[in-house]
Amino acid sequence: MQTNEASQESEIKQVIRSLCMMNNRFMNFMLDDNKKAAQVFLRIILGDDKIKVKNVRIQSFIQNIYGHSSQLDILAQDSKGRYFNVEVQRSDEGAPARRARFYSSILDTHFLQLSKLYEELPDTYVIFITENDVLRDNLPLYDIRRTIKQSARDFEDGSHIIYVNSQRRDDTALGKLMQDLYCTEPKNLHYQEFAERMEFLKYSKEGEEKMTDVIEEYAARKAEAAAKAVEEYAARKAEAVAKEAEKKEQANKIELAKGLLADGMSIEFTVRHSKLSEAEVRELASKLTA
Repeated sequence: MQTNEASQESEIKQVIRSLCMMNNRFMNFMLDDNKKAAQVFLRIILGDDKIKVKNVRIQSFIQNIYGHSSQLDILAQDSKGRYFNVEVQRSDEGAPARRARFYSSILDTHFLQLSKLYEELPDTYVIFITENDVLRDNLPLYDIRRTIKQSARDFEDGSHIIYVNSQRRDDTALGKLMQDLYCTEPKNLHYQEFAERMEFLKYSKEGEEKMTDVIEEYAARKAEAAAKAVEEYAARKAEAVAKEAEKKEQANKIELAKGLLADGMSIEFTVRHSKLSEAEVRELASKLTA
C-alpha cells in the first residue's frame, strides 16, 4: 500500500513539474494574486512599462441575468482603473472573434455602475493568448481596435482586443515571454517574477498543496483512463467470446452437413437443415467424393 501511495505521489509530482503556463489552470496559479508577475505580463504584451497592477484574480465569474454569463480566466486592474482579461486558448475553436467581442461587452456591462456616466466606463483589454496563429497573418501580436472607415482614425471608445500568437518565440521581449509560457523549469525562465512563482508551486510542499484542483484533474484523468481501459477490455473480451461462439457454431454446422451428405442426403436437403450456404455444402460434398 505504501509503495502504491509513494508511486502515486511521485507521479503527481511529475505531472505538476511537467506543467507550463500554456496550461490554463497552471497559468491561473502563476498569476493568482501575483501582482508582480501580472504586471510583467501586461507590460510586455502592451508595450507599456508604466502599467501598475493594483489587483489580479482568477476564475472571475460575471453573471449576466439577460443572457450568457462568463468565467474569466484572469482579471487584473491597474492603477488607472483599466481592466485586463487574459485568456489562454490552446484550441482554435476557443478563440473566435465573436467570443472576444462578447467578453469585451460583458466587461463593459459589469463595470459601469448604476448612476455612472458613459464617460466613466473604464478602458478594457481582452487578451487572447493562442497556441496557434488563429488569425493567420503570421504576426506575433494583433492589436484590434475599432476605426472610422472613411478616415482610418481610431474610434477611441476605450475597448481593446488583443490576440497574441504564442508560436512566435523570437528574442524580442514578447518572444521571450512566449518562450516562458512553454517552459516547465523555473531555472530556464527569462523573467524572474515567473521563476519565483514557478519554483514555489512546483518545488515546495505549500505550492503543491495549493494546486489541489490540478491534482484533482490528474486523478480524474487517471480514473477516466482506467474506466476506458476496463471498457475496452470488456469490449475485446465480448468480441473474442462472440467470435469463439460463432466459430463453434460454424464447426457444428459443418459436422452436421458432413453427416447428412454421408447418409446420402441431397445438396438441397443438407443446405436446409445445416444452415450452410449452397456453395459451402457443395464444397464439402466435393471433398467427400474426392
